Amino acid sequence: MKILWIDLNSSYAHSSLALPALHAQIADDTSIEWASVSATINENIGTIVEEAYRHKPDILAATAWLFNHEQLLHITSRLKALLPETCLILGGPEFLGDNEFFLRKNPFVNCVFRGEGEEAFPRWLSCWNHPEQWNTISGLCFLDSDAQYRDNGIARVLNFSGLIPPEKSRFFNWSKPFVQLETTRGCFNTCAFCVSGGEKPIRTLSIDSIRRRLQIIHEHGIKNVRVLDRTFNYNARRAKELLQLFLEFPDIRFHLEIHPALLSEELKEELRRLPQGLLHLEAGIQSLREPVLKQSRRMGKLSDALAGLEFLCSLPNMETHADLIAGLPLYHLNEIFEDVYTLAGYNAGEIQLESLKLLPGTEMRRQAETLGIHYSPFPPYEVLETNEISVGELQTARQLSRLLDGFYNTPAWQALTRELILNDKTFLHKFLEYLIRINLIDQPMSLEKRGLILYEYCKQNCPEYQTQASIAWIEAGMSLKKSPGRKSQNQTSDTTGKVGSHIRAL
Repeated sequence: MKILWIDLNSSYAHSSLALPALHAQIADDTSIEWASVSATINENIGTIVEEAYRHKPDILAATAWLFNHEQLLHITSRLKALLPETCLILGGPEFLGDNEFFLRKNPFVNCVFRGEGEEAFPRWLSCWNHPEQWNTISGLCFLDSDAQYRDNGIARVLNFSGLIPPEKSRFFNWSKPFVQLETTRGCFNTCAFCVSGGEKPIRTLSIDSIRRRLQIIHEHGIKNVRVLDRTFNYNARRAKELLQLFLEFPDIRFHLEIHPALLSEELKEELRRLPQGLLHLEAGIQSLREPVLKQSRRMGKLSDALAGLEFLCSLPNMETHADLIAGLPLYHLNEIFEDVYTLAGYNAGEIQLESLKLLPGTEMRRQAETLGIHYSPFPPYEVLETNEISVGELQTARQLSRLLDGFYNTPAWQALTRELILNDKTFLHKFLEYLIRINLIDQPMSLEKRGLILYEYCKQNCPEYQTQASIAWIEAGMSLKKSPGRKSQNQTSDTTGKVGSHIRAL
């Protein structure tokens, strides 16, 4: 039996855990021959198809998610046309909802898998060529010989701690800038917009098990680890144990999510003591509005979340990013602008403003009509309009996100941008209008281009910040021959001349 995995990622920096996680469980089975074709969504489809076709597999498998879904179907449909006897199975987050429509629309797909596959996928392999037995496989969805839709629910791994780690698989990719380490599966939160909102029970790995895996990761020279643990600080004792474990690997930087509403005093003290650069935090906040968070079924009090976020952003030994989601029910555009202002005041390392996407299998997607949400039926399922925010206002939110990424979230221009935001509550509106007026908001801009834009804006609209814009330009290593650099040189010359005249007068 030959399995070919189509490993289709959004960029070369990313790598899916699905293939090594599944392969590791049955790597010792010599009756199975594994192969993979790796590519990105930007590569030529024909080239990918030709490479995959040469393998002539019995089984073609892949993971579908938000940003590879469309390209993956283009690739697999062509392969099935060339290899009609090959069995095509797909899995991933795209199939957490109702899969009947997808299977009827794409008859070249033999079956799709919903849920966690490490235990169920090997069982399916034992009967892959006997569809009459597929009813016994948890999580499998398919059309039977009578074209009747069969849905076997959702598969959950019962013995999470007993799984063979994906790092043991020959398909684990050690060449990327970072690796992912799943320490917990499931989530205590019940967020209506998240595919993990209904994931129960929570299953964890022991600290010793995580230590052994980190030792392997460290031996491969990896410097950045993204910890997959949506419940990191739900249990303060375990969070403290994990932080103490991370201290054993001081040359690795750990990226992890943290819930700002659930910070105990003990955990705060532990975070204060950590060395510079050990942690990179993503603080899930989504909105600074109580009604929005309640409608989204986000756990924790807003007051606690704000206090926790302010604390995290004040820590000098780590960087904390905060996120907002435009398009959430009850969230208005003016509130988004106000929340950005608040986060800038907290000194957030980055402010990430995303548009809500109604993902398959989420409670919010099921309730979209009731909530008055209109969204795209195609990936990435972005919200188009709600009762609270119009089509045009969502475009404004998208453009505000571009502004934040280009200026606030760029270290060279962050300090000046933050000061402009905090000293003028209308700055974000005015600067956004300026970028739209000069037709640059949707254009790619180099670091230098953004510095010139910020300088010119200050020169025209707030000259009291022109000198700071020049200083930021020079500190970023930009050319002294361009206007911001010349401005600083002229000021230096003027100052030197005045000092010299004063000395001569004395």
